[in-house]
Amino acid sequence: MNEVIRSGCPVSLGLDIFGDRWTLLIVRDLMFNGKRHFRELLHSDEHISSNILADRLKMLLAEGILSRAEDPAHTQKVIYSLTEKGIALLPILLQISEWSLQYRPVEQRYLTTSEHAADWDGWMADLRAQHLGSPA
Repeated sequence: MNEVIRSGCPVSLGLDIFGDRWTLLIVRDLMFNGKRHFRELLHSDEHISSNILADRLKMLLAEGILSRAEDPAHTQKVIYSLTEKGIALLPILLQISEWSLQYRPVEQRYLTTSEHAADWDGWMADLRAQHLGSPA
């Protein structure tokens, strides 16, 4: 991927990948909501458009955050999975959630996520089992 690096600052480098309103939501849906197909990701609460979803999935694949494989149950579908690099985003998403719980008007239905935040290692092991086929 030919990318222009604006600066070597770690915050800037991260924002080059995650600095839009959709990318981390796609990771969230794969990580927390069990979504694995394009159509499932398309039907999230935030209503991402199909062209933006396709663009972000392409970028996440190119960055090695996601992988893609043919769906053995349906030959015209693909399954998206988090890679180890994608699973490593779990603590970041949980920290963003914790910040939002403290400072933003979080809906009641989302409060259960914070209850599991303390067990990052267990949660990451579960994600590895789901997405990488590693034993939990």
